[in-house]
Amino acid sequence: MDHFLYRDGDLFAEDVSVAEIAAEVGTPFYLYSTATLERHFRLFDEALDGIDHLVCYAMKAASNQAILKTLAACGAGMDVVSGGEYARAKAAGVSGDKIVFSGVGKTIDEIETALSGGIRQFNVESEPEMEAINAVALRLGVVAPITIRVNPDVDAKTHAKIATGKSENKFGIPISRAREVYAHAASLAGLKIVGIDVHIGSQLTELEPFELAYNKVAELTEMLRADGHEIKRLDLGGGLGIPYTRSNEAPPLPVEYGAMIKKTLGHLGCEIEIEPGRLIAGNAGIMVSKVIYVKEGEDRKFMIVDAAMNDLIRPAMYEAHHDIVPVSEAEAGVEQVSYDIVGPVCESGDTFAKSRLMPPVVAGDLIAFRSAGAYGAVMSSEYNSRPLIPEVLVKDGDFAVIRKRPSVEEMIDRDDVPDWF
Repeated sequence: MDHFLYRDGDLFAEDVSVAEIAAEVGTPFYLYSTATLERHFRLFDEALDGIDHLVCYAMKAASNQAILKTLAACGAGMDVVSGGEYARAKAAGVSGDKIVFSGVGKTIDEIETALSGGIRQFNVESEPEMEAINAVALRLGVVAPITIRVNPDVDAKTHAKIATGKSENKFGIPISRAREVYAHAASLAGLKIVGIDVHIGSQLTELEPFELAYNKVAELTEMLRADGHEIKRLDLGGGLGIPYTRSNEAPPLPVEYGAMIKKTLGHLGCEIEIEPGRLIAGNAGIMVSKVIYVKEGEDRKFMIVDAAMNDLIRPAMYEAHHDIVPVSEAEAGVEQVSYDIVGPVCESGDTFAKSRLMPPVVAGDLIAFRSAGAYGAVMSSEYNSRPLIPEVLVKDGDFAVIRKRPSVEEMIDRDDVPDWF
């Protein structure tokens, strides 16, 4: 469920008309619902009721300060994958003991920053990284809490570019070598083992891959404890998918996911960490755009809009589907028209949808791309010297611009021209 609904034919975000925001802010822009963000966080938190747990929001999905503060106020921890995300989490008021540092390429500077500023744990991805964390911790005179990310060689049954739990992927250490690597970690004075980490991919629409991976983690937990390691925390990553269309079968609910976690791992007495991002932010955001032209092609109609692939890259990068709806609802029974919906960037890849049936549109009409809250604004760029588009947050009947649109002059002024010109 989200809070983007039609009222008397007009699309609203909570209690604010989307068309009114567009008139004030200009298009295109991202629009988020506070109520949806809060609700989706609570669904995960409540799903793990009865066991010791922490829900750490995966910041890579959407990392605006206003979104982070909204979730932090609900009690969320943060899962970060860079020094920049760590700094954003701290700036949002999240304490270090609620920040988990993931990612396959942590630099010395990032490790030092996190150890100096406070960290719940590093999710270690490799033996060289483990050695680096140990060296920095010894130099600083601290002990670094770590889990080690194991790769369970489980097919997540998701898009190849967002699968992370197969042996061919770059993430973690093979689970077959886990005991050896944990033994080495225990010998390093700058490290303290606190648990195990696993994450098999993103946009999973079935529970079976999770269950296969978590059963392997349960077995590994017993083995490592028998080896003398204190395994008190299991970081299970994120990855639960969202429905990107209104017509397809919905992925499992957080309550079903939570029940499966309790079934597979509840007997171990471990604290459970999960790191959802997409399911919290995805359906909490839309991208609003305006039709520039409707163009008649040889055998198709093109709807040319003012948003482009640099604003929302997912369709070009992942062949991703987003439902696209008019901001002013069409009258019942109106005949649908087939459009290729495209942006103005000089790339054939700047295509959001092909042969998409929609009510007829004319220049100036507003459309909304649903389920755009995750991996939308954070992956945007200034390709073709197009300014980053604004982000707007709605709360009840109010809205605020939480990232303004830079002017072209501001973009140009960031360039440093050498003295020889």
